[in-house]
Amino acid sequence: MTDTEPNNALSLVLINLLKGVLYQEQDPKTWQQLMNLQAQVRDYVSVLGLELMLDEAEGFAWLRTRSTDEGDTELSRLVGRRQLSYPVSLLIALLRRKLAEFDAGGGDTRLILSRDDIVELMRTFMPPGSTETRLVDQIDAHLNKVIDLGFARRLRGQEQMIEVRRILKAFVDAQWLEDFDQRLQAYQQHISPDAEETH
Repeated sequence: MTDTEPNNALSLVLINLLKGVLYQEQDPKTWQQLMNLQAQVRDYVSVLGLELMLDEAEGFAWLRTRSTDEGDTELSRLVGRRQLSYPVSLLIALLRRKLAEFDAGGGDTRLILSRDDIVELMRTFMPPGSTETRLVDQIDAHLNKVIDLGFARRLRGQEQMIEVRRILKAFVDAQWLEDFDQRLQAYQQHISPDAEETH
């Protein structure tokens, strides 16, 4: 630890990481402490069966369960896995593809969509027969879940504008994206068992 680091700097960094994703733009002070104490953080979380995942270019970091070597006793998971519903998984996939298209176009680094944009993204894949109000309410519920997971956030003072967070790239990789069309077909079959007959 450097002379300029507060005595509890390591604890503050670890507590933030154990709570969830640490973003540079949201907490630049803690982010800088993580940069300074990176080796110590890696050593500490390793004891807990975790590893530090760090993307300095994108400015985010998180912890994930470390894979065990053959013959080692598998540890209980400190960071749990979450089972996602089909619509939430679908929305995550659609936002990830949108982010890939956005990056391919260059320019700004922040992908910001309106709530209406997201409703249109999801509309095709939602079960038929719902009223417009019910459809939008359902998509809102799925969007709130994606926000809770940390993959998107509402802009402050503009609740109808949604930023797709770049950490989504780390959780949905390029290989997964290549299989996207097949996954979409599976989603459509899940929503409408008759969909296969139309292809």
